[in-house]
Amino acid sequence: MTKKISLIEALIPIVFLVILLAFNVQAIYGDDALSGSNQFALLLGASVATLIGFKNKIKFDDMMEAVSKNIKSTSGAILILLFVGGLSGTWLLSGIIPTMIYYGLQILNAKIFLVASVIIASIISLATGSSWSTSATVGIALIGIGKALGINEGMIAGAVISGAYFGDKISPLSDTTNLASAVAGVNLFTHISYMLRTTIPSISLTLILFTILGFFQGSKGDSVNVDSLLLSIKESFVISPFLLIVPAIVIILIIKKTEPLIALMIGTLLGGMFAIIFQSDLIAGFAGVESIDFNSAYKIVMNSITKDTVIQTSNAKLNDLFTSGGMAGMLGTIWLIITAMVFGGIMEAIGALNAISTALLRVAKGDFGVFASTVTTCIFFNGTVSDQYLAIVVPGKMYKKAFDDKGLAPENLSRTLEDSGTVTSVLFPWNTGGAYNSRVLTVDTFSYLPYAFFNLLSPLMTLFFAYFKIKIRKVKSK
Repeated sequence: MTKKISLIEALIPIVFLVILLAFNVQAIYGDDALSGSNQFALLLGASVATLIGFKNKIKFDDMMEAVSKNIKSTSGAILILLFVGGLSGTWLLSGIIPTMIYYGLQILNAKIFLVASVIIASIISLATGSSWSTSATVGIALIGIGKALGINEGMIAGAVISGAYFGDKISPLSDTTNLASAVAGVNLFTHISYMLRTTIPSISLTLILFTILGFFQGSKGDSVNVDSLLLSIKESFVISPFLLIVPAIVIILIIKKTEPLIALMIGTLLGGMFAIIFQSDLIAGFAGVESIDFNSAYKIVMNSITKDTVIQTSNAKLNDLFTSGGMAGMLGTIWLIITAMVFGGIMEAIGALNAISTALLRVAKGDFGVFASTVTTCIFFNGTVSDQYLAIVVPGKMYKKAFDDKGLAPENLSRTLEDSGTVTSVLFPWNTGGAYNSRVLTVDTFSYLPYAFFNLLSPLMTLFFAYFKIKIRKVKSK
């Protein structure tokens, strides 16, 4: 049973953690803070929360049980991260990623690239229902193409994430979309239809902003630079449209609702097979042999799945792109997720999260106050519990009665949960969403955060609609 603690006690671990994280990032480590210092900061914050738990006579076993439950809930995400690392390695070695970059450079130019990235990511995510799968497939390719065109990597990642979360948010195949509607007790398609009222303005503003940013990209020397990049890619890899069969198969599998782990495993193995078929000379060079045999092919493909793969080209700009950390490269992110779950589990066990949420609800005045409290709580949970599913489920259960008491239709709650719970998870480096996308796209969270326009605008849009009472559906009186 959760014990009641004071609001001040509940805030102490959070204030301590925020100060420590800010010091790590701003004063000491900068972008390198995620290499270990932030992980230990989360454990220190969890220690402070544990001491408060002891003060309130909360058993250590109860706290550890909550931690265990939290970590267990992320086991799927951890395995997905490992497989994404393996997939990126074989897709690099096989020439799949270089092929996508090669053709992408010929189709896209710097002026339209950012807005095109939002649209491409939106379509894939809408079809698959998964922002994570979108980042792991077309997201990786778009990052490569954009960096080759000389576009700021934070802008590229922001465009990919904006599109990916737009599709994830309104796709009937999305787990978070189904979860939010179920928690609020709303028909799925009623939820999606009602959510479009705030989502369409948010994505429209996002497209406008990226179109404006596109005006400032590129130069007269772009065509020469692109030709140089294309030549360097063809010198290092065998480029063929047949290589695109692999990502197409993975996307189809995800659309067909194949388990992500199975789809990623198939994508990784196919990448290894295509590497042997199309890039035999490259593999032979890595193995130090004239022609590949079973042992050398097995070793190099296995290394690409599990360890670093670095492919040198004649262009220094491409050398930074053609690098993969494999499964080993994901271990730092996994470490971050585990420590975040420790902090969130102990905060939940000592009753800190409940104390803060109750205080927010107590000060809520009028309809807008309920909306504002829900948005604040969802974002708060993403920043403390570090999991978007909990940021939907717990506030959904907490505020359901408050929405009912105000005569607000339940789709108001389900929409608010998505506008603030689903999309803001990616804005916190220690949240599973932020940690995943940062690692997969190889862009620091704070670098893409200012450009994740859709994710930043969505909670503001739902508050704007609530404050001005625009299309707020009420329960019909009997």
